[in-house]
Amino acid sequence: MILILKWHAEIVLLKGKMEEVQLPVDTVDIIISEWMGYFLLYESMLDTVLYARDRYLVRGGLIFPDRATMLLVGIEDAEYKEQKINFWDDVYGFTMNAIKEVALKEPLVDVVDGESVATTPAVFKEIDINTVTKADLAFMSEFSMTVTRSDHIHALLGYFDITFSACHKPVFFSTGPADRYTHWKQTVFYLKNDLIATAGDVIKGKLSCKPNARNPRDLDISIDYVHVNSQDQAVSADKLDFLMC
Repeated sequence: MILILKWHAEIVLLKGKMEEVQLPVDTVDIIISEWMGYFLLYESMLDTVLYARDRYLVRGGLIFPDRATMLLVGIEDAEYKEQKINFWDDVYGFTMNAIKEVALKEPLVDVVDGESVATTPAVFKEIDINTVTKADLAFMSEFSMTVTRSDHIHALLGYFDITFSACHKPVFFSTGPADRYTHWKQTVFYLKNDLIATAGDVIKGKLSCKPNARNPRDLDISIDYVHVNSQDQAVSADKLDFLMC
């Protein structure tokens, strides 16, 4: 994290944890931090930014970046799911369902081809870094996405957008599969049962996310969804629990 201090026209470097160091000033004008983790919130690095904001940022001060948006899409991913998940159905003649269950509970962080996306994006969480609280980062949000082509849906994919709106000319970037590569990649949540979807179908539900009780740097993520066809009939539904660690 970088805190910009207007203090005797000098640059002062302080080494240590934000929560433990003592700044040579009472307030700062700007906070700059690259706090984003996988699925935006993994490793809980935003907590430190919020501590610095509440402890040191002058009233009307600036934070960079200052806005984040979390999104979901549905993807076709038969080949990779076969390698990572269904592989355990037959390992040299042995069925290893116990390991398959573990594999399904751990989200995959990887680069996904934009051509795999088969739904509209669904925004499920928007964060204003100027006002968000630590308690707000444990949440449950609704989502709804429309299928854009007839295809199998093997997974839901999470990514995030980041905005520096306080700049003279606002700056924005996305970690989505259709955008340029970033080291955050995307987060894939494989479904237990593939969806056979038709263009115009809807996948909707709720996503909950909170720090893990044993290790707050990890995330407990649950996705409760229903697949609805164009006649507004529920085709299938499921509740998925994940541990991002």
